[in-house]
Amino acid sequence: MSGVPGGPDNRSAGLERPLDMAEDELARAVRESFHRQVTAPRPLPVDPADRAIRRANRTLRRRTVTGVALAAVATAVVSAGTAQLGGQAGRPNTPTVVLGEQSHPSASPGPARPAPPAVGAVRAETDLIVGTSLGTTDGRQLELDGVGPIDRAQRMADDAGWLVVGGPTAAGRTLWAVQPTGAVQVLLAGAATIVVGADGTRVAWRDGGHLLTAGVVGGQLVATARTPATGPATVAGVVGDTVLVRPDPARPGHTLWRPADGPPAAPADPATVQVYGSRPDGRLVGQLVDAAGRSCLALLDPTRRLAPDRSSCVPLAADGPGAVSPDGRWLLVNGDAEGGTRALLVDLDTLGSTPAVRVAGPVATGAVAWATPQSALYVDTGGNLVRLRVDRVLAGDRGTSTTLAGAGPQSRTVVVVPSRP
Repeated sequence: MSGVPGGPDNRSAGLERPLDMAEDELARAVRESFHRQVTAPRPLPVDPADRAIRRANRTLRRRTVTGVALAAVATAVVSAGTAQLGGQAGRPNTPTVVLGEQSHPSASPGPARPAPPAVGAVRAETDLIVGTSLGTTDGRQLELDGVGPIDRAQRMADDAGWLVVGGPTAAGRTLWAVQPTGAVQVLLAGAATIVVGADGTRVAWRDGGHLLTAGVVGGQLVATARTPATGPATVAGVVGDTVLVRPDPARPGHTLWRPADGPPAAPADPATVQVYGSRPDGRLVGQLVDAAGRSCLALLDPTRRLAPDRSSCVPLAADGPGAVSPDGRWLLVNGDAEGGTRALLVDLDTLGSTPAVRVAGPVATGAVAWATPQSALYVDTGGNLVRLRVDRVLAGDRGTSTTLAGAGPQSRTVVVVPSRP
């Protein structure tokens, strides 16, 4: 009802349509009214966009709070670790040598290794391996993950990487190719014996009942040749494309195998115990046993089935390491001197008469590496690196020993032999 007498009751001042309309007009008006109600957009009870924005804002706030909490925990842990490390100042530090910084990790990263304690650093004249860490002459350090134990290592030709020979295991020996980037690839596995040529371009090995040899090109073995192995025969060295074969390792004697000429030559020479390398004229430097049972050095002619020439008796170790200098003048080898075994420097130009022999340093283990015609390196029985110069040894000095960082009973030191033409 209206509060004003005689006034309109809840009505507008005017009418949109007259009251006296026909029936069809009334029906049309009702239909238009329903049509406007159906087509008019209705507001949604909940806006999806608004809901998504509010949910994203809540998630962002939760993540921010969580990140701040984790950063606080990490800061506390690092601070505690720093305080703990700083409290170990009472431990003695042994002077050691660091091979180099790691700048080229291997392609297959392994678990992190603690850096060995060290004061000072050294760059050796050749590459060195301590455990599975390869230190190069230019200061890099590569982790050879998946490689080991290591027996010998040699540079490939043209500095294309390294050939690494594994030690004897129940499954045999393994040969790895290590690229300059540190990437490691298995070339051989399960071989009884593996030898690498001085130029780093050829390897030979015994596998089962066969002797095999192959070239090394781009870190791959190519042009493999094989021949049946007779009895306990094994490979003993590689000179050019010729393989030195020892028919019976328990007895003196070597023979030559040129794959292009068929099986190894027979019979073997009756006296050679070891072959240490070659001279520029192609003759090999080997240890013989004479009729009286004495050890002698001789130049062996490969064109005459290793016939000896210019021999001189020197008290050499029967199974010790040794190597000829790149110019073919010097031999560094183990022998008897001063009441024990020592590393000896022999002037090969004096063979055939009284040989010139000097004591060069402590007994050598593993490979002997000639960095230059005047300098050589090897590892002694204590795992120390011994470095010597020919002119100083001739003047009466001995090689100097250096302790390497990380070296120990479980981390053997291996001197990498440079490749030579």
